[in-house]
Amino acid sequence: MRKPEIKIRDSGIIQISVPMAPPLRQVNSYLLPDRDGNYTVIDPGPHTLEAELAWQEVMQELDFSWDKVRSVVVTHHHPDHYGLAGWMQARSGSKVWISERAHAEARMTWGAEATLNETLPLQFLRHGMPEHLIQGIREHLEGFLPEVTPQPEVTYINAATPFPMGDREWQPLVTGGHAPGHVSFYHGGSGLMLCGDAVLPQISPNVSLQPGSDPQPLLTFMEGLRALRSYPVAMAFPGHREPFAGFAERLDSLLRHHEERLDAAAALLGEGPLSGFAVCEAMFRSRVTSAHQLRFAMGETLAHLAELVRRERAAVIEPASGTGGSALFAALNP
Repeated sequence: MRKPEIKIRDSGIIQISVPMAPPLRQVNSYLLPDRDGNYTVIDPGPHTLEAELAWQEVMQELDFSWDKVRSVVVTHHHPDHYGLAGWMQARSGSKVWISERAHAEARMTWGAEATLNETLPLQFLRHGMPEHLIQGIREHLEGFLPEVTPQPEVTYINAATPFPMGDREWQPLVTGGHAPGHVSFYHGGSGLMLCGDAVLPQISPNVSLQPGSDPQPLLTFMEGLRALRSYPVAMAFPGHREPFAGFAERLDSLLRHHEERLDAAAALLGEGPLSGFAVCEAMFRSRVTSAHQLRFAMGETLAHLAELVRRERAAVIEPASGTGGSALFAALNP
């Protein structure tokens, strides 16, 4: 078992490295202690045996028990952040806090109301992904259910009011793109930002087009980055990798990165109409080695193509009825 790494930051925030599957291999959970010795847990990690054992070790090392966990806060619905919330709630009796929009995504993705396991493979098929790869995507999606079981009873975060965690009052900031309803938390007095996966150092958060979700996720993501840029941040605490300064510079870098991706996709279409899968292969071929990476790559490709269509730099050509062909994207005003 990989041991969880525990780092007590100068801000008093305790950073816990919770193990998860490759390629990321770890997710940051944060403990915010208050003056009474109680804790708020932010993003507890995926529900796996390894993560359970990691939390048991953290509790032994920091010498606290489940009754000291007063709140579990989830920045967004992805399993590496949301997955252990129900397990932790069952042991602590704590409230689990999440945005209403993020909870709607969780219901769409897992459980009795879930539709994504069927609709996402069909979307990929429509955009040219071969059937033999589609089956791998289905199996990959179904594999997440144990990582989010049991699901918690949740309480919704009101983004209009300050949110107490530890001994600070934090301002909830709701953005999307990476995940609808994603909540970051900002403390103006110290310039601290708990940003989940809204902003990551070194790596770009995945932005995917998913059926039944945000129809323009890249637009939403970029608008969110510009909104976050208005906050003076001394130190940002992300969902993966290490806390970092230079928050505004990182936001600018991510905005440039996506503009460059849009130009690259438009250049490919300039050579003739292509399916979404063909664009995905051209842009991500060397980096895709698993169904997980293929899902992210295809979803992100479609998000960029949807933004090109919105900007009137591309158009969608639907296949003739009954032909079984793929939708194609064609350049406009090349």
